[in-house]
Amino acid sequence: MTRTMNYGLIGCGMMGQEHLHNIALLEGTQVAAIFEPDPEMARAAQAIAPGARMVPSLQDLLAVEALDCLVIASPNHLHVDQIAQIAETRPLPLLVEKPLFTNPDDAARLAEIERSYPCPIWVAMEYRYMPPIAALIAEAQDTSGGVKMLSIREHRFPFLEKVGNWNRFNRNTGGTFVEKCCHFFDLMRLILQSDPLRISASGGQAVNHLNETYDGETPDILDHGYVIIDFASGARAMLELCMFAEGARYQEEISVVGPKAKIEALVPGPGRFWPEHLGAPPVPQLIVSPRDPKGPIARDIPVDPRLLAAGDHNGSTFYQHQGFLALVRGERDAPEVSLTDGMWAVRMGLAAQQSLATGETVWLDR
Repeated sequence: MTRTMNYGLIGCGMMGQEHLHNIALLEGTQVAAIFEPDPEMARAAQAIAPGARMVPSLQDLLAVEALDCLVIASPNHLHVDQIAQIAETRPLPLLVEKPLFTNPDDAARLAEIERSYPCPIWVAMEYRYMPPIAALIAEAQDTSGGVKMLSIREHRFPFLEKVGNWNRFNRNTGGTFVEKCCHFFDLMRLILQSDPLRISASGGQAVNHLNETYDGETPDILDHGYVIIDFASGARAMLELCMFAEGARYQEEISVVGPKAKIEALVPGPGRFWPEHLGAPPVPQLIVSPRDPKGPIARDIPVDPRLLAAGDHNGSTFYQHQGFLALVRGERDAPEVSLTDGMWAVRMGLAAQQSLATGETVWLDR
C-alpha cells in the first residue's frame, strides 16, 4: 500500500488555496500543516483542509516531523528568503510558485542554493500544463516543421485584490512582465528549445489602478505591453499583454509557425468570470493549419469539470501536482521545471522591464 505523503503549505491566499484544492484530488496525499499569517486567509485554508495543523511561523512549520514536501505560495518578494530558510533548517522536496525571485541581486543566492540543496525543487509554471497548451507543446516542432515564429497574446482581467495589496507595486512583484509574464517567457524557452539573446519591450499603465491609493501611494504596475525576443536558434517570439480586455472570448491565444504549418492554442479564462447570460464558457481549442493541403483543422480540448472547479488555471495545477507527487515519491528523477528554468523566466521578465524603462534593447548573452 502506498504511503500517504504529507504536505506543508507556506502561504494560502488565492493561489495557495488552489493548491489545497488540487492536492485534495490526489490519491495518497494530505496537507499536514499550513503557515498563513493573515487571519482571513488562514480561516479559508482551514476550511479547505480541516485536518491541517495551523502554525504561526515558517520555523514552526519546518518543525512538523510528518512533512514529506513543501509548497511555497507566498507573495513574490518572500520566496527567496523562505527558500534560504528551508535550505538552512530542513531541506525537503519543494514546489515554489512563480516568479522565483523579484530582485536581480537574488539570482546569485538561488544559484548557490541550486548547487547545494539536497532535494528537488520544482518551480510552479502552471501554464505548461493547461491541456490546450500542453497539446500545442507536444506538436509544435514536428507538426510545424520547426518553429520559426511564436506569438503569445493574453487579453485578460486586471490584477485581483491580494492580502495587503502587495501585488499593486513593482517592488513586491518584480513588475508585471515578471509577475504575470514569467509564465509566457518560460513557455517560449520550452517551445523553442532555445535561450533568448535580446529583448525589446514597450508598455505602460493606461487604465488599471490609476485611481487607487495605498498608504498614500498609487500603484505602479503595467497593465499592457509588448515584448519582442530573439532566440539563439534564430526563432523570434512576441508577447502581447492587455489587462483590461476581460470581455474577450479567449484569454490566451498562442500560435507557432514553421515551414510546414501554423498551430494555435485558444485558452479561455477562469469559468467563474464567464457571464452567465452567454451560456456555457468556451471550450479550449487546438487549431492546426498546414500549408499543404491548406485549411485549418480545429479540435476541442475539453478539461475535466472537477479540475476546472479546483482552480482558475484550466486544470493545470492538478497536472503539475501529479508530476510533483511522482517526484516526491521517487517515481521520477528530476523536476520538470528546474530552478534554472525559473531563473531564466524571471531574468527575461526583468530584461523586459529594463527595456521598457530605458527604451533600449537588452542583451542577455553579454
